[in-house]
Amino acid sequence: MQINRNFRLNYKRETTMKTKTFIEADFPIKAVSANSVREKNIRHGHISTLHIWWARRPLAASRASIYAALTPMPKDEEERLKKAQFIADLSQWENSLNERTISRAREEILKANGGKPPKVLDSFAGGGAIPLEALRLGCETYVGELNPVAVLILKATLEYPQKFGRPVKKKVKSEIGMEQEVEVNPLLEAVKKWGEWVLEEAKKEIGQFYPKDEDGAIPVGYYWLKTIPCQNPTCGCQIPLTANFWLAKKENKKIALKLIADKEKREIHFKIVDNPDFDPSKGTVSRAKVVCPVCDSGIDDKTVRKLFQEGKSGQRMVAVVLHYPDKTGKTYRIATERDMKVFKSAEAYLEKKRKKLFEKWGFDPVPDEPLPPKETLGFRVQRYGILKWGDLFNARQKLALICFVEKVRLAYKKMIEQGYEAGYAKAVVSYLGLMLSRSIPFFSVLTRWEPMRETPANVFGRQALPMMWDFTDINPFSGATGGIKQNLNWILNVLSHFSQIPPVESRKEEK
Repeated sequence: MQINRNFRLNYKRETTMKTKTFIEADFPIKAVSANSVREKNIRHGHISTLHIWWARRPLAASRASIYAALTPMPKDEEERLKKAQFIADLSQWENSLNERTISRAREEILKANGGKPPKVLDSFAGGGAIPLEALRLGCETYVGELNPVAVLILKATLEYPQKFGRPVKKKVKSEIGMEQEVEVNPLLEAVKKWGEWVLEEAKKEIGQFYPKDEDGAIPVGYYWLKTIPCQNPTCGCQIPLTANFWLAKKENKKIALKLIADKEKREIHFKIVDNPDFDPSKGTVSRAKVVCPVCDSGIDDKTVRKLFQEGKSGQRMVAVVLHYPDKTGKTYRIATERDMKVFKSAEAYLEKKRKKLFEKWGFDPVPDEPLPPKETLGFRVQRYGILKWGDLFNARQKLALICFVEKVRLAYKKMIEQGYEAGYAKAVVSYLGLMLSRSIPFFSVLTRWEPMRETPANVFGRQALPMMWDFTDINPFSGATGGIKQNLNWILNVLSHFSQIPPVESRKEEK
């Protein structure tokens, strides 16, 4: 059966019922559509927070459509209205784990299928929304996929929580020392344990490259601007490129970088100002066209791209974003020579680490494969000399990422040494891999600073890799947006949700 061209649902109905299904007669489109739209703002536990997948279907529409496709049409108007209301309720996110609602839907599907769970096949399962909802509604669910990213998402969504994430009884000691029995999710506990192990082991090795300030302030990130040389022969200054100078742009908090051009020395300096008396929305570059703040000469977009392609561009750390543990909000300061010295030491350590891992693994830990051709839709960075995947990261970002990859690989090795069954260890490490994959869009020279929220912005604000003139080199250990700890928590929330989906009845009987 095909329900619109984007929804493929094949199922075997082992029943003699010849009446039409509900979806062939009616469907509460308005209510389900509203819940599907609202779902975009749902975060904790939602499948979309496991891993990005551009073509993922709304869970609300998937759940409602599957139920309506597997239950019979109403006998009369009264039943139609009641069933339409039930479908509207079923599609609400709050009811996705509501035992009473889900049990009723399962029972009605079983009854319509002669008491046996229908077999549902999604042959192009993608991000897993449709099979997840089929599983939630008690169907024997089968999926097919060729894309390896989709396969990993599907295993983490459909297979591992059902296979390893069932609650078990565990004896623990209470605060007063008495032993009591509690239910725990072994898979959830293992992912949490080893995720924190990876974080701590990486921090021991590279935490030195994200040092606290002398007053205890923790760096959240380092704000950089790409640069190009002015083409005026009498000037030649390094022009910092940015579309705007905002650091914080909230109703009650406005902070910006103020560019100070020393026309005699042909130098550019910055200072941080509160409530700026100038317009920070006017930067030095617009649509790849640049104006030099020292001599006011312009550089056209073709020349700008050429300078990047010829390797004549650079990067300049201009500010540091800070957080004080005993205060709310973020503060800012101008980057110092000490900050650059720390970065240079990370750069030197990267070369040693990269060589060591190359000898150990037999391949370069920094991806050196070429990006798609510059004509590829959505890729625009090749025109600026970014030609390999590794070019998307600066030295400290590369160091952080290869270090975390190494620790995840070590975690798997340690699990096996400690007696973990290989399939179980693979499941745990798969979620750790997804934790890193969620973090990578925040560790890039295309990761811009979002002044409206005062956080780094995910590279994939849209389905493309556009050029960014400024970027944020975040501290993976700060606990802020994009950091490893936060992304581990996202994974744990989703895994917790998946593990609460009841098993399919027929499979439970087989056990």
